[in-house]
Amino acid sequence: MNNTDTAAADRSFQKNAMASFIQIAAVVILVAWCMRIVAPFLVIILWGMIIAVALYPLHQSLAAKLGGQDRLSAVIFVLLGLSILIVPSYVLMDSSITALKTVGDQLIGGAVSISPPNESVAEWPLVGERVYAIWSGAAENLEGTLNKFQGELQELGGTVLRFAGSMTVGVLQFVVSIIIAGVFLVGAEGGRRTSLNFASSLVGGKGEALMDLAVATIRSVAKGVLGVAIIQALLSAIGLVVMDVPAAGIWAFVVLMLAIMQLPPLIVLGPIALWVFSVAEPVPATIFLVYALIVGASDGFLKPLFLGRGMDIPMLVILLGAIGGMILSGIIGLFIGAIVLAMGYKILMVWMETDELNNPRQLAAEAEVEAD
Repeated sequence: MNNTDTAAADRSFQKNAMASFIQIAAVVILVAWCMRIVAPFLVIILWGMIIAVALYPLHQSLAAKLGGQDRLSAVIFVLLGLSILIVPSYVLMDSSITALKTVGDQLIGGAVSISPPNESVAEWPLVGERVYAIWSGAAENLEGTLNKFQGELQELGGTVLRFAGSMTVGVLQFVVSIIIAGVFLVGAEGGRRTSLNFASSLVGGKGEALMDLAVATIRSVAKGVLGVAIIQALLSAIGLVVMDVPAAGIWAFVVLMLAIMQLPPLIVLGPIALWVFSVAEPVPATIFLVYALIVGASDGFLKPLFLGRGMDIPMLVILLGAIGGMILSGIIGLFIGAIVLAMGYKILMVWMETDELNNPRQLAAEAEVEAD
């Protein structure tokens, strides 16, 4: 090859390299721009997809019973989901707001009276004596006690208001996500083909297997973690409302958060049960304590019932996913984080196992063992 051909080849390579660079840069800019546009809605859409994947088997069953009417089945699920979300949320938030408003009005009017604590309060582990002293002081001189803790109360009030605001935003996000889930249910077949094409473009022939694993993980965690947490929160809410516990909605949501994080609901229900003993008759207080113990231990039989076989997700993965998701995306991230991190964990484990099985040295060693 002479110098002329070499120069021509260099110019052609440079031209092609520059064209490829421009094309890649254009694609990167376009993708980044699109991501910035959809970023405010990404979490809501992702949660809608997760709901659709989790409910798709039920959607198929209902659609078959309705004579193949996919749209009607999706509408029924959307309306049912909105009812399950909005009605309890309204009742619990209304009870919490009413309780807080009543306390506020009584404080302003000076009509608040606190009954003195039982002697048993002082026997509570670790904090009994301090709680008894503060409670007794509030019963004797409420205004003086409030003034003593004015700074802490103001900080607590701000925290409660922010928490209530985030709960309201979270409920609205869930409403939109449920509607989006209905849209995904209607176009489920097209969505599966798109997901399969995307997965195959990433990992080739293993795309379908990994996609099926991701779907199985989503359904397993949605039932075994989120489903159990929601049941425990609803059961807790029923008990709290029946016992007329102030701010029952807030306490029920805290139970929900703890259950998703794989922490025992008794962290909340235990102290409340002890408080109930101080303000209620012994019989209903004992019944509530037993009820709280049953709710706290219910995950022992609910998880094996809902959690699919083979979906052994470590508790630490769920905990980190829930906490990290909540820090990143608020209340809705509490649900998404646990599922996404669990799905990533399972896919990573499968990839690692696949790499080991495809390792030529390991296969050769296994062949030698079989030959011996």
